[in-house]
Amino acid sequence: MSTFVGKVISNRMQKSVLVAINYMKKIPKYKVSIRRTTKLMAHDEKDTCNIGDTVRVHKCRPLSKRKHFTVTEPCDNRNRQAWPASS
Repeated sequence: MSTFVGKVISNRMQKSVLVAINYMKKIPKYKVSIRRTTKLMAHDEKDTCNIGDTVRVHKCRPLSKRKHFTVTEPCDNRNRQAWPASS
C-alpha cells in the first residue's frame, strides 16, 4: 500500500486535513532535478492535526470524491526537535 510523509497545510474541514507531499523529479534530457509538491486530502478521525504538523498518511478505500488517504501517525510535534542538539 502507499504510505507518504508530508506536512499539514490546512485543517479547516471537519475530520479532514490537506497534506503537502514534497518530492524530487528528474528530467533526464536536461540532467536536472526539480522539486514537486502533491496535495492529498486525508481523513483525521480524532481531528487533532494542526497546520505545520508532519504526518504519515496511508492509502485506504475512497471516503469521498477527493479523500482516499487516512492519517496513521500521531500528529504531535511538540516533543520532536527540528535539528539534533549540538554538543
